[in-house]
Amino acid sequence: MIRAVFAIAAIVLGLSVALAQEDPIKARKALMKANGDAAKVLADMSKGDKPYDQAAVNKAFATFQDAAAKMPSLYPDNTKDGDPGDQFNASPKVWQNMADFKARFVKFGDDAKSTGATVKDVDSLKAALGPFGKNNCGGCHETYRVKKG
Repeated sequence: MIRAVFAIAAIVLGLSVALAQEDPIKARKALMKANGDAAKVLADMSKGDKPYDQAAVNKAFATFQDAAAKMPSLYPDNTKDGDPGDQFNASPKVWQNMADFKARFVKFGDDAKSTGATVKDVDSLKAALGPFGKNNCGGCHETYRVKKG
C-alpha cells in the first residue's frame, strides 16, 4: 500500500514538473485553482455548509504548502505578458519585485503549515481562516494580480 502511494506521488510530481517546464502559465493557473478549491472547502466548513472534516482540512493546508513550494519557479521572464485570453494575469510588479513575490510564497507555505497545525475543530478553523487568507492570499492578489477588462 505504501509503495503504491509513493509511486502515485512520484508520478504526480513528475507530471507537475513536466507541465511546469512545458507551460508555466498553465501550471500556475492549475495550482491557483487547486488553492481556490481548497479554500472553498475550508470556507464551506467554517460557514457550516459542510460538516467539519479534519482530513479535508489537512488536505487543504497541504495543498497550500505544495503550491507555495512550486509557484516561485513558475514565473520565468518569458511569461511576463501572461495569457491574453485570461481574465486574471500576473502584474508586471511580479517581475519588478521578484524577491518580495517569492518571499510571500515562503510565508504562505510557512503560514499554511503552522495554521494547519492549529486547526482541530470548526471553531479553530473559523478563528484561523480569516487572518490566514487576508495575510496571504488577499494581500498577494491585491499587489500581484491584475484583473483585465
